[in-house]
Amino acid sequence: MTKALLFDVDGTLVDSNDLHVQAWVDTFEHYGHDLGFDAVRNQIGKGGDTLLPALLDRTIVEADGEAMSTMCTQIFKADYSDRVVAFPAVRPLLERAVADGWTIVLASSGQPEEVEASLALIGCEDLISGVTTTEDAETSKPAPDIFAAALKKSGVAASQAIVVGDTPYDVEAARKLDVRVVGLRCGGFPDDVLLAAGAAELYDDPADLLEHYATSILAT
Repeated sequence: MTKALLFDVDGTLVDSNDLHVQAWVDTFEHYGHDLGFDAVRNQIGKGGDTLLPALLDRTIVEADGEAMSTMCTQIFKADYSDRVVAFPAVRPLLERAVADGWTIVLASSGQPEEVEASLALIGCEDLISGVTTTEDAETSKPAPDIFAAALKKSGVAASQAIVVGDTPYDVEAARKLDVRVVGLRCGGFPDDVLLAAGAAELYDDPADLLEHYATSILAT
């Protein structure tokens, strides 16, 4: 039976969430909006199309939202992208999953260039059957678009897939498709937030999931 693991990337496989937050904070400051790190941190995992309306008035988003998203991407690339590192044990985890019969698809809503850089960091191109980027989704998480695109690339039904993600927005998006979710704490969200969104299990990071693989839903 074909089955697919759909992995989020930022905050799940690579340690980048706080760096993306800081790029947004810098962008907001440039436009005269002092929102603070924590307010933005709570929304990380969303794309600009859903993050901005959660933080700013509709009139501001309509006037400056597209330019803000562009600036944030530029700031991240120039000031923060070289600080991103892969979490430990990503490759061994994916090797274990592939040996166990899982098809691996990266379900990212990041910019293509950022996803390509993350692929290089984790060094798992030979284990991955498909990749999504922002170009594959009309609306970003918590809308289900990116996971629907990843499912299509995997060629499996939702009932035969599991998402691994780190934010409540990953969990919400996957659950809208009736896909089970393994939540990882390494993205910085509290257990109660991930569980309330619908995560079936929680692990600290890829290394912890690998250590407990045999008793996780990945082994069932």
